Amino acid sequence: MDKKSLSNTSAKTQEKLAKNDQNGHDAAATSSAKMGSRVTIQQVVTACFNRGLLNKKQARYAIERAPMQEAKLSNKMTPVEAKDPLTQLIAMALEPPDRAGRPIEPEEVIDAVAELLGVETIHIDPLKLDSGDIVRALPRAFALSHAILVLNPKDELVTVAAANPLDVVAVDTVRNRLAKPIEVKIALASEIVRLIREIYGFKTSVAAAEKDLSQLPDIQNLEQFFSMRSGAELDASDSHIVKAVDHLLGYALDQRASDIHIEPKSEIAKVRLRIDGVLHTVHTFSRGVHSAIVSRLKTLARMDISEKRMPQDGRIKTEYDGKRVELRVSTLPVAFGEKIVMRIFDPLLLEKDLPDLGLVGNDLTLIEKFMERPHGIFLVTGPTGSGKTTTLYAALKRLATEARNVSTVEDPIENIRPELNQVGVQPLVGLTFASALRTLLRQDPDVIMIGEIRDSETAKMAIQAALTGHLVLSTLHTNDAPGAVGRMLDMGVEPFLLASTLLGSMAQRLVRTPCPYCAIQTRINPYEAKALGLDPETLITEGEGCHRCRRTGYIGRTGIFEILPVTKEVSEAIHKARPSNIIADLGKSAGMLTLQESGAIKVKAGITTPREVLQHSIVASNGGSQDV
Repeated sequence: MDKKSLSNTSAKTQEKLAKNDQNGHDAAATSSAKMGSRVTIQQVVTACFNRGLLNKKQARYAIERAPMQEAKLSNKMTPVEAKDPLTQLIAMALEPPDRAGRPIEPEEVIDAVAELLGVETIHIDPLKLDSGDIVRALPRAFALSHAILVLNPKDELVTVAAANPLDVVAVDTVRNRLAKPIEVKIALASEIVRLIREIYGFKTSVAAAEKDLSQLPDIQNLEQFFSMRSGAELDASDSHIVKAVDHLLGYALDQRASDIHIEPKSEIAKVRLRIDGVLHTVHTFSRGVHSAIVSRLKTLARMDISEKRMPQDGRIKTEYDGKRVELRVSTLPVAFGEKIVMRIFDPLLLEKDLPDLGLVGNDLTLIEKFMERPHGIFLVTGPTGSGKTTTLYAALKRLATEARNVSTVEDPIENIRPELNQVGVQPLVGLTFASALRTLLRQDPDVIMIGEIRDSETAKMAIQAALTGHLVLSTLHTNDAPGAVGRMLDMGVEPFLLASTLLGSMAQRLVRTPCPYCAIQTRINPYEAKALGLDPETLITEGEGCHRCRRTGYIGRTGIFEILPVTKEVSEAIHKARPSNIIADLGKSAGMLTLQESGAIKVKAGITTPREVLQHSIVASNGGSQDV
C-alpha cells in the first residue's frame, strides 16, 4: 500500500460520505448504507496514515496483523470489542514515525477515523448520564452486541454513541425505537461496553430487587473478605442486591472515587462519589432498595444489621482488578434512614513516600530532621480530608525499621500495616486514646502515632510520652501550624512542657492538580496575582477541561504545607504562652512559609492553580472556620 492508494481510498470515502440522504435519514446512517455495514481495518489504517500516525510499513503490518489481533483479543474481550478495528489497531501499540517510545493514543485513532467518516467523536462522562433513562431506551443485549448507547433519550435530538456508526441496522433500530431524530457519534467500543456493563448491570439489578427484595444474602456464614466479581462473571442466578453492590463498588473504583455516600431521602436514595475532593451524584433508586443495599454493606462490614438507631463502623476487604482494596464503612441514622459513607483506601497511597505527597525542598528537609530526633512530639494539623493521616503513614513507613518498635493508636485504624503495632480505640469497652497510650508506654515503644489528640487527657499523655524518650506523631484540627500551640495549651498542657517537647507543627491542605491532557499556559488573573504575591505577568498552568478530567480541568491532588520549626525563639514564646500571631511571626523569621506562600510556589511551578490555593488557604490566613 502506498501513499497514493491510501489517499485515493480516503478521497473516495469522503466523497461517499458527503452525499446527502434523500430519505431524511441521518448522514451517518446514509453513509453507512453506501459504504457497508462496518468500519474496516483498511479505513482505520487509511485515517491514521493520512494523519501521519503510521508509515507505509506500519500500515501494511496493521492490515496483515488484524485477523491475528482479533483472535488474541477475543480471549479477553467481548466479540464486538475484538472485532472492532480501532481496538485492534490500538492494541498493536504501534509508535508514530516521529514519536519513538509513545504508542498511538486511542484518542488519536478515533479522531482520525471520525474525520474520515465525517462524524463527530464523543467522550462519555458517566457521571452526567441518567442511567434510568438509558436502560429504558434499549435492551441490554442489543446495546452490548452492537456497542451502541443512547445517551440522552429525553432530548429532542438524541445523541447516540456507537463504536460502528456505519451499522445501518443498529442505527435504524435505535431511531425507530425512540421515534425521534438522532445524532450518531463515534466512541471506542471498549468505553461503550464498559459503560453498558456498569449502567445496565446496576440498574437491572436494582429493578429486579425492587420486585423481589427477598433474595438477600445469608448473613450467618459470611467472611470479612469477599470476592467482587466483574460484569462478565455476573449471571442471572446471583442475588440482585449482591450484584447491585458489586457494580456500585466496581464503578466507584473505576472512577477514582475516594468516598462513596449512600444517602436516603424522603422518596428516593442517592449515591454520590467524591472524586478529587468534589462530590458527584451518580445513581438514584427507591427507598426499599436502599434498605437492602445498606443491609448487604453492613453484612460485608461485619456490622449488626438489626441495629438501625445507633452509628456503627466497620471495614470491608476485597480485590478488584487484581488489587487488594480496603474500605472503611460508617453508618449514621438520619431523618429518612441510615446513611452510609465508605472511605476507599487506595493501595497505591500506602506505597507513597513523603515527596510523592508534595513535600519537597526545605519542607522535606525539615520533616526529615523531625523524624531523626529520638524523642519529642510532631503535630500535623488541618481540616478533615486534608491528608493528615496519609502524611503520618508516609512518615511511619520511613521510621518502621527492624530496629524500632512503632505503634499507633487510631479511631478507627485507617490502614492496616504489617510493620506497625496498631491499636483501634473502642470507647464502649473503656479503650480510649489515653488508656491505650498509658498501656503502650509499658510496651517499650520507640515511635508512637496518635490518630488524633481530642481531649486534655490524651494531650497530656502525648506530652508525657515525648518527655520519657519517645518520638510522638499526632494530628490536631487547627487552621494553621502556629495554631497547634494554642490548641495544646487550651487542652491543659503546661507551656513549659510543650516548649521542651514540641519539635514542630505542620498545617496542610490538598489542592487539585491541572489535567495533564488539556493543560495550557495562560497569564495569571491580576486579583489572584495580588492575593498570592506573584508578578502579574506570571504564566500559570490551567486545564481547559476535557473528557479525561470530566470537564473540570483537574486530575489528582497534591499537598501544600505550612511547617513551623520550634527554634529557640519559638520555644521561648511557647514557654511564655505567647499568642499564635507572635509565634507565627517568629516562625516566618525562621523561614516558615504560609499555606498561601507554599501554594504560590506550586502555582509558579505549574503544579496547581491560583483558584485552588486561594480556596484552600484564604480561610486559614484569615483565621476563619477550619472547614474549607
